[in-house]
Amino acid sequence: MPTATASPASVEPPAPGTPGGLADDRTPVSEAPFDKTSAQGAAQVVQTYYALIEAGKYPEARALWSDSGKASGKSEESFAAGFGTYAEYHAQIGAPGRIEGAAGSLYVDVPVVAYGRLKSGAAFDRKGKVTLRRCNDVPGCTAEQRAWRISAVTS
Repeated sequence: MPTATASPASVEPPAPGTPGGLADDRTPVSEAPFDKTSAQGAAQVVQTYYALIEAGKYPEARALWSDSGKASGKSEESFAAGFGTYAEYHAQIGAPGRIEGAAGSLYVDVPVVAYGRLKSGAAFDRKGKVTLRRCNDVPGCTAEQRAWRISAVTS
């Protein structure tokens, strides 16, 4: 008679304010419409990025990196292969930081906690930040360069 195998417990990110969790910031985030060039617009790109990864839509996720995905430093194939060890991949997105300017570009950091389960069954969580960049509407910027794009993910 076959035996039932218990499915692993659901995974949760570390609670805000605890080691490895996002900041325990109780400031309500406005739910009003926002400008896509705002810091909240950048955070929306991060939410979309991790939703695409969770859904296994790796080419679309990679395309949210600067330079049509080339800034990820990986080909489409190696980008997708980088998620091959995960059985579940989720992310908790924090409030974006302040927009900073430098040399015709704008930058903003968005905190994130990636969490889930490896194919081995082990749970994981990793706190980091996503840095986004966009052209500061200077002459010569293309529409693509004026959109928030990921320039770095650090943990």
